[in-house]
Amino acid sequence: MSLAACAGSSADYPSLAIRDSERSEGTFGSPEPKRLDIPPVEVDLTGGLDARLASLVADARNAHEAFEETRPRAEELVAAASGTRLGSDRWAAAQVALAELDSARSRAAVPLGDLDAIYTAARVGADDITAIESARDEVIALVRIEDAVLADLRGRVE
Repeated sequence: MSLAACAGSSADYPSLAIRDSERSEGTFGSPEPKRLDIPPVEVDLTGGLDARLASLVADARNAHEAFEETRPRAEELVAAASGTRLGSDRWAAAQVALAELDSARSRAAVPLGDLDAIYTAARVGADDITAIESARDEVIALVRIEDAVLADLRGRVE
């Protein structure tokens, strides 16, 4: 009896033959690698690289001098505002002085952005970056000094 169950009509069951959708045709290969379209980094090198680097460093130094000229007044107003309540006249005066100092700091960051663009273009182009790194490091040092001063003064008024 158990064998009789296996001998039923084949029309009741699906065929185990390979279907058309299961057939593989053609060959499988790896797809073409996609090329990255990296646009060239455009930098302003008017007058040559050395002249541009010198100009950017000079701009950063001038901005740092403006920062240092603004700093004593900001320190004075922050000292006067220490311990006062939030929103007081002294606190507000200190906030305005800090904003002026922050503005002077941002003027040093602009040449740093240009130096970063030049640095990136040189690295991508596998050019010599020694002079660029030197100029960039100098400007980064100035900006770090300014960041530290701002962080210290902000910490005193909050």
